[in-house]
Amino acid sequence: MLTQERHRSILHILDDKDAVTVTELAQLTDTSESTIRRDLVYLDKQGKLRKVFGGAVTLRQIEGITEKEITERQSVMSDEKDMIAKYAASLITDDDFVYIDSGTTTLRLAEYIGSTKAVFLTNGLLHAQKLISKGLRAYILGGKIKAKNACVAGAEGVNSLAKFNFTKAFIGANGIELSSGYTTPGNEEAIVKEKAIEKSFTAFILADHSKFRRIFPVTFAPISRCSIITDKLTYSGLADRTSVKEASL
Repeated sequence: MLTQERHRSILHILDDKDAVTVTELAQLTDTSESTIRRDLVYLDKQGKLRKVFGGAVTLRQIEGITEKEITERQSVMSDEKDMIAKYAASLITDDDFVYIDSGTTTLRLAEYIGSTKAVFLTNGLLHAQKLISKGLRAYILGGKIKAKNACVAGAEGVNSLAKFNFTKAFIGANGIELSSGYTTPGNEEAIVKEKAIEKSFTAFILADHSKFRRIFPVTFAPISRCSIITDKLTYSGLADRTSVKEASL
């Protein structure tokens, strides 16, 4: 069996089973286990599946609809978030009207913004508090408050965004995958992200490398619509689809 045919067979088998072992794939494709392992490494790098110990699972099986509260997530990938936030803050100029999305990396961004005449609007309660504590000119989005994520979300938030036009938007994402785009667990948060991106001249996704090749239930933008600021690029092919800045460089 040719390599491309074998790859198609592996993906077809995985699509039916959702999870499969190296031994099963070797038997079903009449191929050695060592070859299958190499195939899985390659397909994982291409964002077609997720390689796990002893086999592989479909990307759609990786993530669910729940996430930890924002206060629990702040310490995860802390150094990486700092690098991303510092670089993002350096892009803000006095003439900007900036949208800052809720999330832990964007909260770090609010911490690193220096003295500026820029105007800010955010849907994050903690973000708004941080901005005004620094004496910055800031507004908070109106609408339903989601206590778990300390943010405004849902249809009312979308309606509140309709009249604004931003020069820059800094958006958080839970997952980034070539075929599924930028994703997040909840629809109420997703529709606010989508509208903010629509109303922005330039939109940046702030995401550390652990978000790559992950898919959550709701897509809020295709890969090409936003630029990405990350700590390091570990996802082959992503830079071919959009602008990616590695803050560590």
